[in-house]
Amino acid sequence: MAEATTRMGQDSRRSEAYQHSEGTVARSIEKQTAKLPSDVFLWAAFASIGSSLLLRSVDRRDESLFVGQWAPTFLCLGIYNKIVKIAGSDRTRG
Repeated sequence: MAEATTRMGQDSRRSEAYQHSEGTVARSIEKQTAKLPSDVFLWAAFASIGSSLLLRSVDRRDESLFVGQWAPTFLCLGIYNKIVKIAGSDRTRG
């Protein structure tokens, strides 16, 4: 009885995984970005902050704000990259 219940639970999880599997575009992008070291995104965020400070110091306020807003995006991309590396991008493929 317990074995049948366990098997049913595994089948329903597998079926859910197939219903929510990644498309070919997402899979190919993740395959390429997973090759990047995670610190690339951290350094890009620091470069964005530094460039923003530099632009602000030469009185280019609009450009400074624009470039400074890239930092959170780089950090979010870094988090996504780390998750893909650790957890994998798709539960239906090996």
